[in-house]
Amino acid sequence: MNELADLSYALDTFYFLICGVLVMWMAAGFSMLEAGLVRSKNTAEILTKNIALFAIACTMYLLVGYYIMYSSSAGGFLPNLGFLIGAENSVDAVTAGGDDAPYYSMRSDFFFQVVFVATAMSIVSGAVAERMKLWAFLAFAVVMTAFIYPVSGYWTWGGGWLSEVGYSDYAGSGIVHLAGAAAALAGVIVLGPRKGKYGKDGSIHAIPGANMPLATLGTFILWMGWFGFNGGSELKLAAVDSANNVAQVFVNTNAAAAGGVIAALILAKLWFRKADLTMALNGALAGLVAITADPLSPTALGATIIGAIGGIIVVAAIVTLDKVKLDDPVGAISVHGVVGIWGVLAVPLNNDGASFGAQIIGIVGIFGWVFLASLVVWLILKAIMGIRVSEEEEYEGVDIAECGLEAYPEFGIKK
Repeated sequence: MNELADLSYALDTFYFLICGVLVMWMAAGFSMLEAGLVRSKNTAEILTKNIALFAIACTMYLLVGYYIMYSSSAGGFLPNLGFLIGAENSVDAVTAGGDDAPYYSMRSDFFFQVVFVATAMSIVSGAVAERMKLWAFLAFAVVMTAFIYPVSGYWTWGGGWLSEVGYSDYAGSGIVHLAGAAAALAGVIVLGPRKGKYGKDGSIHAIPGANMPLATLGTFILWMGWFGFNGGSELKLAAVDSANNVAQVFVNTNAAAAGGVIAALILAKLWFRKADLTMALNGALAGLVAITADPLSPTALGATIIGAIGGIIVVAAIVTLDKVKLDDPVGAISVHGVVGIWGVLAVPLNNDGASFGAQIIGIVGIFGWVFLASLVVWLILKAIMGIRVSEEEEYEGVDIAECGLEAYPEFGIKK
């Protein structure tokens, strides 16, 4: 019996760690996607933001975030404050058996959770690209990953009040993606649009990204990483039912992404008369975000439909946000926020254990907290250090102003 428990614990821990590695690889996907969708003069800075935010997320979540999220009272609203991640599971606890016996290492749980925090913060990076000060962004990342995200994470996955209400979110359409988008929306409102994006007559001027191959590579990396994002959220592998569930999650995740691409591409062709690559890329991500709230319950065909609806929604959302002059260079708010809401609302369509009422309460709770808390932090940063580069620095490119180098120096031209 002890040998079986040891083997099961080892397998589940290894599976959890590998899924965490896949999610960590999504940091590369966000980096490439954003680098492709910004102008060449801003590429080095966006890459600097992505690697720095990942390091900050890992450090702050280790210091305080994980404790806030998982060491607080069940059903509560205010989390406990503390430091670090606690002791590892003992051999006796693992081999004792019973429902309370841990089935994976606490360190593997921390590693899996910390890369989710970095994902939420990465969403913010693209939305505020090309005009935000690097150090203001990194200061926000400290607060977001140490406190803002862990509080709403405690309410949900940590067993807080939203969990008690019955909010259901398998891998985080709301907990991760909507939270990141809410923080991004607050930042975009305070920051304002890029110069030249909107005309005084209400016209909208497209600002194309510099490298579509990089953006496409980033999307495929994210698609791949999402198998760990959703698959790891089963939390267990070493049982027949769990193994079957993981396989179903992988199939549904892939199906939803495919549905999102096809639907977004068709809508773009009908609407714009062109097969818009950026809409296809965002369609894939929208499909993935949409299925993340429940990649287990639907059939593969149902997952395809959920993803396709996400692909349609994201095209409409990107156009709508532009019309109201919310400048999001990579479409992050639309992909992760608007479609994240759809993903959360889609859960009761296939999961009898979920209700629309609880899902709506969860959406309002997560969005309201993260948006308002982020808005306060952005405004404080604006007052203390400023959050926007000068008009001259924005024109010349933030690569030189913030990083002192260019991503493509051989171009030898002014942008």
